[in-house]
Amino acid sequence: MTAVSTEFSLPEQRATDRRGPVRWIISHTMRHWPLVLSMLVGAFSNAALAAVVPVFIGMALEVISGPQPDLRALVNIALWIAITQIVRGVLQFARNFSAELIGQRMERDIRHELYVSLLGKGMSFHSLQPVGDTMARATNDVREINLMFSPGINLVVGSFNFLIMPLIVAPRYHPSLVLVPALFLVSYLLALWQYLHELQPVTTGVRGAFGQMNTRLAEAIDGIETVKSMAQEETEVGRFDRNARRFRDAFVKQGNIEARFIPLLLLGLAQAGGLLHALILYRQGLLSVGDVVAFFGLLSLFGFPTFTSLFAYSQVSLGVAGAARILDLINRKTDLDQNRAGYSQPMRGEVEFRSVSFAYPGGEPALEDISFKVEPGMTVAIVGQTGSGKTTLTKLINRTYDVTAGQVLVDGVDVREWDLEALRRGISIIEQDIFLFSRTIAENIAFGRRDASREEIENAARMAQADEFIRSFNDGYDTLIGERGVTLSGGQRQRLALARAFLTNPPILVLDDSTSAIDSATEDRIQRAIYTAARGRTTFIITHRLSQIRWADLILVLRKGRLAAAGSHEELMKTSEAYRRIFSEDTTEVK
Repeated sequence: MTAVSTEFSLPEQRATDRRGPVRWIISHTMRHWPLVLSMLVGAFSNAALAAVVPVFIGMALEVISGPQPDLRALVNIALWIAITQIVRGVLQFARNFSAELIGQRMERDIRHELYVSLLGKGMSFHSLQPVGDTMARATNDVREINLMFSPGINLVVGSFNFLIMPLIVAPRYHPSLVLVPALFLVSYLLALWQYLHELQPVTTGVRGAFGQMNTRLAEAIDGIETVKSMAQEETEVGRFDRNARRFRDAFVKQGNIEARFIPLLLLGLAQAGGLLHALILYRQGLLSVGDVVAFFGLLSLFGFPTFTSLFAYSQVSLGVAGAARILDLINRKTDLDQNRAGYSQPMRGEVEFRSVSFAYPGGEPALEDISFKVEPGMTVAIVGQTGSGKTTLTKLINRTYDVTAGQVLVDGVDVREWDLEALRRGISIIEQDIFLFSRTIAENIAFGRRDASREEIENAARMAQADEFIRSFNDGYDTLIGERGVTLSGGQRQRLALARAFLTNPPILVLDDSTSAIDSATEDRIQRAIYTAARGRTTFIITHRLSQIRWADLILVLRKGRLAAAGSHEELMKTSEAYRRIFSEDTTEVK
């Protein structure tokens, strides 16, 4: 088993073998071993009872060609054929049902495992991984694993049993009749190995081309406002067409390989060679006419595995390729660990940075040698020019990212020693880019507290100055908002985010320019709400608004990733040139 660090996991999550796609699929399949057993028994019984038919037909032909046909014997043979085929139908239904149920359960289990894994990945992963490609893997590739079982593996297992039946039954007529079925089986397996060897990289390319096409489509839709504002619809259509052609070409290449499927030729040779061999034995008096017909009927059983393998094995190959892509996401390493056994005492709100440095993967240092200490209940304003590392600094407190060097301590405990869930539940961050879900307003406010009552939700909304505009909607708090809150204005989204933070009542509150999209009249009321909410809790405010900076207990001035100065507003205006420059160079942002 491969252990992967994760920010989030479920205690009941079952372990799977992640050392390779085939091992991983098998470890999932073995959870449903009774269904696997039912499928195997049904597949063998289906093939065995199918082989009974030509045997009975040969016996019937012997009865008919005799000097005096025995009608009762013919009726008995017909009844046995009917009975065996009814039983075969029942067992085949059990086999198909079991295979379909395995496929559906596999799809459910893998979706669950992938979703939990994605939630457990750090922001470094999500920042670099295209959303469209992730969605392609989480939807289409998972579906391919379902289809790999039904009809894929279901037909493969069934066809394999059809391959061995002539080897088992043919010797009852003459030992040498096993020769042609054995030669066909060996040549079939060799041709199949070559076919799969050639098909595997192509099916992997098909899945990759689909992911690339889906990535571009998701980016275009997500950025549709930019596309339209820049009149780039035609360009985006052209790019999508090129990706669609790559996907089509990959599929055509797969079809070319399938069209050169040699076992179709081998089937014809086997039937011709087997019939010739049987006729020679008949001329020698070693076989009867009924035996020849029965043996040729047995050879016809090869038709099922030959024709089904055209698409069954390609479906299996697509499923394995999809599993490899899904497993690639699951196995991606994340540096952060949930640390369930970590510190989880009630948070007081003390924050300390000790010689902290941080760099994004593959990038230049974003923060260098930052040190400061904040006592519980203090309000801290973080100021600096764009790109100075203000937002990055706050994301180190709740371990959105981990420091490259140094320590971040909350209540005197290194954040890496905290239980990650306990740490993040005590810290609420309101970012510039507010994300709201396609749910009701009440559900969005209560996102961090599912057990909140309607009264608590409304009280939080009033604190955030959101109650008035919420009640202006026809459905009030039950109004369903669009994805990402697109049906709301920027100021309304930010007020809902503030309400969400107020409801969770965190010991540490981070406001990342949270009033940037609010008009002046509303801002005054929100300023009072923030001031009230900040009492008794540690508050970090990233802002250029002088009205917010003035009442901060501590102001941190960042410049090019370094702490240029720290102190009160009056102190810094006297002692810090960098602080004064922030207001003199961009006075339009000072409110």
